[in-house]
Amino acid sequence: MSEVSSATQITADTNGIQKAPNGKASNEEIMSAGALEEAHQQVMGLFDEMARGLVGQSSIARRLFMALLAGGHVLLEGLPGLAKTTSIRILGEICKLDFHRIQFTPDLMPADITGTEIYHAGSGEFRIKKGPVFCNLLLADEINRAPSKVQAALLEAMQERQVTIASQVFALQDPFLVLATQNPIDQEGTYTLPEAQLDRFLFKLHMSYGTLEDEIEIMKRVSQGLWKQIRPLLDGADIVRLRRVSRGIYIGDEVRRYIATLVFATRLPQNYQLRELAPLIACGASPRASLALECSAKIQALLHKRDFVTPSDVKEVAYDVLNHRILLTYEAQADEVAVREIIDQILAQIPIP
Repeated sequence: MSEVSSATQITADTNGIQKAPNGKASNEEIMSAGALEEAHQQVMGLFDEMARGLVGQSSIARRLFMALLAGGHVLLEGLPGLAKTTSIRILGEICKLDFHRIQFTPDLMPADITGTEIYHAGSGEFRIKKGPVFCNLLLADEINRAPSKVQAALLEAMQERQVTIASQVFALQDPFLVLATQNPIDQEGTYTLPEAQLDRFLFKLHMSYGTLEDEIEIMKRVSQGLWKQIRPLLDGADIVRLRRVSRGIYIGDEVRRYIATLVFATRLPQNYQLRELAPLIACGASPRASLALECSAKIQALLHKRDFVTPSDVKEVAYDVLNHRILLTYEAQADEVAVREIIDQILAQIPIP
């Protein structure tokens, strides 16, 4: 039975949670149609509000909120002046979330991010001074301008949602999202992010210039102060509820197998009639990629107001999930092969269930 037909035959139980056609609980709880409709309207209203301050960057706005719902992090690459800082500030204001910003520089220390232990002479005690990482939304601006030991200070926070200071473990706030911006790596004074840290980002996004009309509209809105008039629409409780709705989106085993096959094709392309890609890929995507694809595809289905995931949802998010998880060989880099070309070939070759 296809994904669409199986999903449309789901019936609701007395608690409003839907059951699979065979009468047993499905592999996820499926939220009622009313909850799905309400969640969809809230999400679309949020996008409309973000568009007041982010002109011509609708795809960036959607991915940022998707990452917030998924509990993931975002790596945003782009030149200065493209509203990277503004985008996460607007998201924080709309969702009533605490926002902090760290400017990464070569002389930054790990304690400047996580916090440190300070001795107070008056009391003779050591006290913990928490760093800016203790917030809901953390902007790590120009993360690749700091050396590796500073970049690594975020690893525990991003993966475990906790920070260790002087042997004490402190839980971070929920929700917690890191938006890290980086300059193109060919600029002076940049450091390449290690693979372990790249893998912890849900999405890697590329922000580019808008159109001529977009730039004219930006000037109008700034001169009128419209970009500052952002209304708060959600709060922490709403985020939790929307997460619950997105996790309740149904995904069948066929789509899960499709996701796993895409990821395996990045590791062993020769096993999927993609022998020409084998010399180009030094390292394929990790199991985190499979989890990220499933979670992102569910939220993509929510944006389409569907309570089930289709392969098209997976394909829509595949590039942003996979592009930073595929490492190219020196041969591929020398030939200026783009990761997008590799992902496009994999998506074209792997059969859609």
